[in-house]
Formats: sequence, C-alpha cells, structure tokens
Amino acid sequence: MKTQKRNSLLFISLSLLLLLALLLNISLGQVAIPFKEVIKSLFGSHASKETWEYIIVNFRLPKAITAILVGIGLSISGLLMQTLFRNPLAGPYVLGLSSGSSLGVAFVILGAGILPLSLADFLLSSYGIILASCLGSFMVLLLVLTISKFLRDTMTILIAGLMFSSFASAIVSILTYFSSAEKLQKFTFWSMGSIGNISWPNILILFIAICIGLLISLFSIKSLDGLLLGENYAKSLGLKIKKSRRMIILATSILAGSITAFAGPIAFIGLAVPHLSKLIFQTSNHLVLFWGTIIIGAIIMLFCDMVSQMPGFDFTLPINAITSIIGAPIVIWLLVRKNRLV
Repeated sequence: MKTQKRNSLLFISLSLLLLLALLLNISLGQVAIPFKEVIKSLFGSHASKETWEYIIVNFRLPKAITAILVGIGLSISGLLMQTLFRNPLAGPYVLGLSSGSSLGVAFVILGAGILPLSLADFLLSSYGIILASCLGSFMVLLLVLTISKFLRDTMTILIAGLMFSSFASAIVSILTYFSSAEKLQKFTFWSMGSIGNISWPNILILFIAICIGLLISLFSIKSLDGLLLGENYAKSLGLKIKKSRRMIILATSILAGSITAFAGPIAFIGLAVPHLSKLIFQTSNHLVLFWGTIIIGAIIMLFCDMVSQMPGFDFTLPINAITSIIGAPIVIWLLVRKNRLV
C-alpha cells in the first residue's frame, strides 16, 4: 500500500514537472517569450504579439512535441533492450539500427553524385533522407529478425547486432573517404541530430510510429517481467521465448528506427533514462517502469533541448552533443553508485 501511494505521488510530481518543462521549453530560446504569453497561446487564446504566436505555433511547439516523442521512444526502447539482454549498457541502437540508418543516409548524401540529377535532387531532400534512413534501419531489422528465428541464445543476437553495426560503419567510412567536403559536412550535420526542422505532417507520422511501438511494448510487459529473471523462468511461466523476443525487437526497431529517420541518431537518452527510472521508482515491475520511463524520458529530452537552444544567444548547439554531455555523467554516476552499494 505504501509503495502504491509513493508511486502515485511520484507520477503526479513527474507529470507536473513534465508540464513545467514543456512550458519552459517553449518560452526559452533566442527570442524570449513571457511565460504568461506561452500559456495564453497554448490554452485557447492568442499571444499578445503576432510574432510570438507565429514562433510558438510554427517553431517552438512542434520542436517541443518532437522532443517529447523522441524522449519517450528512445527511453522505452532502451528499457526493452536492457531487459531483453539483461545488460545495463544495452541501448536502443545496440541491434545496429542506427548504423543501418546512417548507412542509408550515407548512400544518399555521399553517393548521390553517381545518380541521375532528378533522382539525386529528390533523395537529397528532407523526404529522401528520411526514406533512406527508414530503408537502412528496416534492412537491419529484417536481418536481425531473420537471425533471431534460428538462434536460441539472446546474447548471440546482441553480438549479431554489433556485427551489423560494425559492417555498416565500415561502409560509411569508405563512402566518407571518397566524398567531397560539402557532402561530408551535410552528413555530419545529419549525424549530430536535429529536432527543430520537422513539419507537422512528419510529426504526425512520427507520432503514429511511436504509438505503434509503445502499444507493442505494452503488450510485452509480462514477457519483460519474466525475461528479467532469466529465460528458463520465463519458460516456466508459459512464455514463448522466441515470439516474445521478436515482439520486443520489433517494438524497439519501430521506436528507434522512426526516431533516427526523422531526428537523426540521438545518443545516451535510451541508455540513461531507464536507469534513472529504476533509481527513482525502486522497482523492477515493468508496468511501473514503462510509464515512469515515458515521463522521465520526455522531461530529460525537453531539458536537453532547452540547453541546446542557448537562451539569449543567436545559435543552437547540436542536440546529440547535449544529450551525450548530460547522459554520460548520469550513466557513470549510476555505475559508481551501484558498485558502492554492492
């Protein structure tokens, strides 16, 4: 009873913190917008200045929603991978999905010169890059799912994912070696991640993909609780290990793959947030961790986006750099804390 009450208070507190982070994220930036004006714009009325209203509706709000979706998707996929492989250092990209996306984008950006001009123009557009990223991630997903049918050991799938990642990275390195400075710069900018240039139609597509991934994850809660104690224990509960494994991999692929396609590879969120959620809620119950990770992931990503906006300055830092700067110390602190407790 005490645990339920504590969790309820934590969820309420985190939900209020999420709302505050959302309002602050929209308020802060190169152009400071008063808190009151943000609330007016979001809850029915219009801001006092048309410029503020335009900035909120067309720039700040879509970016904040994207940050929430990215934080949720990467955090949940990290939780899934850490439980599936029972490895605290597993993340959403451990199966090679990010490398597959990078390979697809590298072929488009770095190798577009050998294609016909009309096709190259389409592929170098934002939709072409998204399509290439999706195809690259999807190809890796098919390979991983195919291999998982023939493997009993979950750790072998992890090793296969790392090998796919190494192979894709090697191809990207070769393409990079033969590319011009202009193409390298464009690919580098994509690899830094960005959540500020996503249109409302693309946000809708990303939202649908995230919802599908979350729904599959929610149906896998029982499997996750069983796998946490080992595959033999899970089998004794009547779980079909291979089917559960494929569902978890599919959910992770949809979440991480769609985010990489629209926002680029974003590091450390999927690795750090599940640990933070376990530390705050002090439970291994995946139903509690599922909802806790969703809220904490959204808060952390909004905070990282606030830092990247550099309020008062006329430039924006790469979101991938900020998540790494914030996420790496969190992971190190958690590892040190765990070893001290042991």
